[in-house]
Amino acid sequence: MKFTDGHWLKQPGVSIASPAEVRSYEVHDASVVLYAPPMKIVQRGMTLGGPLFTITLSSPQPGILAVDYTHFLAAKKEPRFPLKNANCPLTVKEEGNLLTVSSGAMSAEIILDNFHITYKYNGRVLTATGSKKEGYAANADRGVGYATTPEGPHMLEQLHLAVGEKIYGMGERFTSLVKNGQSVDIWNRDGGTMTDQSYKNVPFFLSSQDYGVLVDHAGMVSFEVATEVVSRIQLSIPGETLRYCIIGGDSRKEVLRAYTNLTGRPALPPAWSFGLWLTTSFTTDYNEETVTSFVDGMAERNIPLHVFHYDCFWMKEYEWCNFTWDEDMFPDVEGMLNRLKSKGLKICVWINSYIGQKSPLFKEAAAAGYLIKRPDGSPWQWDKWQPGMGIVDFSNPDACKWYQEKLRVLLRQGVDCFKTDFGERIPTDVTYFDGSDPVDMHNFHTYQFNKTVFDLLVEERGEGEACLFARSATAGSQAFPVHWGGDCDSTYVSMAESLRGGLSLTLSGFGFWSHDISGFESTATPDVYKRWTAFGLLSTHSRLHGSGSYRVPWLFDEEAVDVLRYFVNLKCRLMPYLFSTAVETHTTGVPSMRAMLLEFEKDPACLDVETQYMLGSRLLVAPIFREDGVATYYLPKGTWTHLLSGETVEGDGWREETYDYFSLPLFVRENTLLPMGKSETEADYDYADGLELRLYALKDGGTAETTVNDSKGGELFHAKAVRRGGDVTITLTGSAKPSLLLWGIDAVSGLNGATSEKTENGTLLTNLKESVSFSL
Repeated sequence: MKFTDGHWLKQPGVSIASPAEVRSYEVHDASVVLYAPPMKIVQRGMTLGGPLFTITLSSPQPGILAVDYTHFLAAKKEPRFPLKNANCPLTVKEEGNLLTVSSGAMSAEIILDNFHITYKYNGRVLTATGSKKEGYAANADRGVGYATTPEGPHMLEQLHLAVGEKIYGMGERFTSLVKNGQSVDIWNRDGGTMTDQSYKNVPFFLSSQDYGVLVDHAGMVSFEVATEVVSRIQLSIPGETLRYCIIGGDSRKEVLRAYTNLTGRPALPPAWSFGLWLTTSFTTDYNEETVTSFVDGMAERNIPLHVFHYDCFWMKEYEWCNFTWDEDMFPDVEGMLNRLKSKGLKICVWINSYIGQKSPLFKEAAAAGYLIKRPDGSPWQWDKWQPGMGIVDFSNPDACKWYQEKLRVLLRQGVDCFKTDFGERIPTDVTYFDGSDPVDMHNFHTYQFNKTVFDLLVEERGEGEACLFARSATAGSQAFPVHWGGDCDSTYVSMAESLRGGLSLTLSGFGFWSHDISGFESTATPDVYKRWTAFGLLSTHSRLHGSGSYRVPWLFDEEAVDVLRYFVNLKCRLMPYLFSTAVETHTTGVPSMRAMLLEFEKDPACLDVETQYMLGSRLLVAPIFREDGVATYYLPKGTWTHLLSGETVEGDGWREETYDYFSLPLFVRENTLLPMGKSETEADYDYADGLELRLYALKDGGTAETTVNDSKGGELFHAKAVRRGGDVTITLTGSAKPSLLLWGIDAVSGLNGATSEKTENGTLLTNLKESVSFSL
């Protein structure tokens, strides 16, 4: 939201007051409270009016400062993000006109007589607010402000942007990865991937200057990123109070670790969820015969399949949701599920938080008070999506239990997980059971919805077996994976916008992400289908899903069958690496799919790269977005080895090459120990059985390390390779007994602790002891 008209003027009807000085302050055990009027007080009579800003600094976690600007104390009940608030003690020091408030390495330096705050981390300036120019009232120097507008009061903050600073995140956004120059409203909408709307709005941004800011408001937050004032990022909310947390770090990864420690780490999805998902698609005709033909067709073509998903029409039309199978289409539900599970499949079904009026559950929920209500006490209803539909009120604990019990029946029938769709079009002219403000609940509904379902899955299936396929989200929703990108078109353009959305989301604290392979709307060409297949199988989660047409590969062409099989086989072999990366994501909050700027912080070119990514820390993936098969991608400095061809190249710039459908730019970083599994058909298997470690481009002075986990997340072993000159030492700890392929190394000398044989790809070491050494 913009409040000004250029450098000097305001928008019509807008006035803004900003703190001019700190008149007094109080130091408490876990907070510092500042009182700041909007003018310099030079005589007592100036204290007879307002506003007076109450500014509270506290620390929810070491190295994080929370800042609360309040005009009037809020009378409304706000839903709050479930932050881990440890109420850390603060260090406070006053030196003349400077008050310094610190938590760990984070500090706020406050100029008292001319309101200005500089935020530092380990002495390094992150950002600042306010003006050091006394009496200068230009819009660019305002900092925090209380604005009266024709739409009501707003609180705003303008944080300084350094020269060249770039802003990322704010949820899953399909616009450019770099958010500079964009106006972003944090307001969940069902707008597809083709617009600036977003299903997953997160009021958090990550800066290239190694800090992040979480605006601690569940409702509408407006960001002006180098727009209203090009040297500032402005954040504003309607109301009388603005809260935000500023999170510092010595790296961008460290910032994400701290942010997810505050808001919640991603749960560890089950290993089977990383396999291939196939669905009925949306509006297609299907019954058990259709489903069986798809499953058997995949098996006949030797394409591994791990999860089958039933979309909306597993329930009767007009009755979504009734949580009851349409027995006209599926007359033997338990038998059907048992037959599918006997083939090794997990089962997913579609649900959302809406209940159509024709559903037998509507009257039950309305009578019990389990639906969101209008101010007159009647259930809120409309005719979009499902005629007369209402929405479950998850602020009511009894409604949550009621909803869970409906799903529990399905789980005990044999369903394994749920696609929790929708949750964006939540009305604001309503009331909630717990009295929460309905505008603030618009974004927060999705958190309550997905938490309710995820908690049930944990209760029924156990930790590490709970898995969603969720579309909407807000801050903290990363705790309930997996999330997918929503409704995209079946084109290269939409494939690229989906990737931008996924990278934006993973820069917002989310660890795992998926998308509809080959697009949701319309039907892809065979060319797009095959290119998107490679991208999809090199994402953390991989699902074939469409709207009005099926997505089985033989409907595209025979080569699509071979391409899908090839990349499913590859992903299964990569599972020891991918699942160990997932464990890292679960324990640290660093996403499994990573924008280049997370791994190559010293390479300025990576700040703008949005058409490729790192899969974990060791694999670079650059999907192909062109019909002619030309890939344009960026390789940072270092030696890179193509995983599929074995070609070794030196990176330091942009490259352009042509690939067939069975390949794409997929490179292994230098100094890598890459674990490769034995199975080409399973996602959940014994990763220690037949495990091969591959050592790629170990440089003089370099170290390569890897930890391999089993399919439940436990540690199998740790390996470390160190090179000094021509001498290499490898240490292994743990129970697994892998082989070790020295990629591209024809021979070694002075081998101790293993036996060797020459292969076409290098020297293979077997019978490894805990310590292995050799010379190159």
